[in-house]
Amino acid sequence: MTFGLVAAWQLIAPDLGRDVAWLGWGRVRYAHTQGIMLGWLANAFFAFLYHAVPILTGRPVTSARLGVWIFALWNFAVMLPGWVLVLAGVSQPLEWAEFPLVVDVVVVAALALAAVQFLPGFFRRGVETLYVSSWYIVGGLVFTLLSYPMGNLVPEFLPGAAGAAISGLWIHDAVGLFVTPMALAIIYFVIPAATGRPIFSHFLSMLGFWLLFFLYPLNGTHHYIFSVIPMSAQFTAITASALLGVTVILVVGNLLLSLHGAGVFPRDVGLRFVVMSTIFYLIVSVQGTLQAFMAVNQVVHFTDWVIGHSHLAMLGFATFAGAGGLVHAWERTPGVRFNAPSVTRAYWWLLAGVLLMVTDLTVAGLVQAQQWQSGAPWVDSVSASRPYWIVRSASGILVLGGFIYLLTGLLSGPRVEPRNPQ
Repeated sequence: MTFGLVAAWQLIAPDLGRDVAWLGWGRVRYAHTQGIMLGWLANAFFAFLYHAVPILTGRPVTSARLGVWIFALWNFAVMLPGWVLVLAGVSQPLEWAEFPLVVDVVVVAALALAAVQFLPGFFRRGVETLYVSSWYIVGGLVFTLLSYPMGNLVPEFLPGAAGAAISGLWIHDAVGLFVTPMALAIIYFVIPAATGRPIFSHFLSMLGFWLLFFLYPLNGTHHYIFSVIPMSAQFTAITASALLGVTVILVVGNLLLSLHGAGVFPRDVGLRFVVMSTIFYLIVSVQGTLQAFMAVNQVVHFTDWVIGHSHLAMLGFATFAGAGGLVHAWERTPGVRFNAPSVTRAYWWLLAGVLLMVTDLTVAGLVQAQQWQSGAPWVDSVSASRPYWIVRSASGILVLGGFIYLLTGLLSGPRVEPRNPQ
């Protein structure tokens, strides 16, 4: 978040850090995007798995010592050197794949160890009885282990449009085959655990699972509408995006029916995060489907509308799911400190920050689109964007405050009596 705030303020004050190479906007942005996905979300997802996997499988994870190795590799051999190298100017010019190749090798090794740590228990009793969260965990870890090398290594050896096409697939695979499955695994786990009622329809949950993993790999090319990539690939991506929108409506409908009676703001704060994550999932997915259509893409592509969309996905849908999973697990961990008022404040600060940021960026994108469509000089669109960039920076302070409250809530307060994890 700190890197994101610096990058946001540099849009308002371009000379900020002008004479400091490692504060260059491109380097700071790379550190921000990789930090959100691999630093915050991946750590949150892995932490939740240590709570969920033993409950879902009836068995402990493979090894406590292996867990220490995974944590050390991910944070001290991936994140720390990744940030240092990116800020030093050593990076890949690939979206969601900015860390250099030497770090990518460690990421793949850590993902392989994570698969060894979390997956064996799911297969010991056969897959017929697996709950939908289990399927999403298995799918997320397996497909990410396969797609990460594709998106981070292959484009280095494919020139031009071919490399861009593979990179586009990874942009969506990172979100659709890692972030989304892990977030949905949390949502499907927390709702019945917190409400005491089963999911409305197991059939719809499994239908959504299979459609997600079938369609998501097909729609990455919608980042390159009107490009030199063959139109057949573009039309396939547009069609897959439309079908994925229908899939999300089915999934969210099933989740909202499962939440019947809980309300939009449940008393259980972990569930409250998960409910808002579900709502954000519907909004961002429908928005993504619309953006794939040529008429819409032609207008909003390259504008801040798309930036708002990505922030709604990562700071809205995924972050609220990750925070909900952490809070739910933390409240059920023996002997931990838990500060409920601080976690509640985290929810409201994060919600206010995300709503303000996404609304602001969406309007800014429409203003930019209007300027460009009118043929006005480029500098006019920059001047028109400045007030929105100021609001964006202010909203980032709210989001950062929300993360600080969340951390405080998990590290302070009285020690609570452990509850039944079931």
